[in-house]
Amino acid sequence: MQSSIYLVGFMGSGKSHVGRQLSRYLRLPFVDLDAEIVAHYGGSINTIFSAKGEAYFRLLERFVLHQTELRPPAIIATGGGTPCFFDNIHWMNKRGTCIFLDPSIEILTERLRQGRHKRPLIKQLSDHQLQLYISNKLSERRPFYEQAAAHFRINKAEEDVAGMLYRQLNYIIGH
Repeated sequence: MQSSIYLVGFMGSGKSHVGRQLSRYLRLPFVDLDAEIVAHYGGSINTIFSAKGEAYFRLLERFVLHQTELRPPAIIATGGGTPCFFDNIHWMNKRGTCIFLDPSIEILTERLRQGRHKRPLIKQLSDHQLQLYISNKLSERRPFYEQAAAHFRINKAEEDVAGMLYRQLNYIIGH
C-alpha cells in the first residue's frame, strides 16, 4: 500500500476499533489521531477542551493531522469532527483513501450512551438529549463525511467491519 487510509465518521462509529483490526490485516501501523493530539499537547482531550476551547482543539487537530503526511502509510482513525473543519476532508482525500464508517443512529446512541463520560461534547447530556444531539450533529456533518472515497454502512453492532473492509479493499482503493 502506497498511501494511508483515513477512517472518518461520527464519534462512536468504530474508527479506532476498526482501524486497529484493519492495521493488523494489512500489516500497517495504526495511528489514532486523538491519541496523537493528547501526546502532542500533554493532556487529555477533555483537558484541551476545558482549558483552551474547541477552536484551539481544532487547530491542534489540523496540525497533528498534517503531521501524518510525514509518516509511512498507516491506518489513521480520525476524530469525529476532523473532516468537518478547515480543508481536512480534501487534504485527506488527496493524501490517501478516506473511508466513511456509517453506523445507524441506534448503534451510535447505544455506543455513546455507554462511554459518554469520556467525550467532552456529550458528557453532560441525558439519554434523550444524546439521541437528539447525534441526529442533529450527524445531519450537519454528513455532507463532509460523504466526501470520503468510500462509504461503509454498518447495520449491526456486532458486524466484522474490519474484515469486510479488508475483503473489499481492492475495490475501494481501485487496485
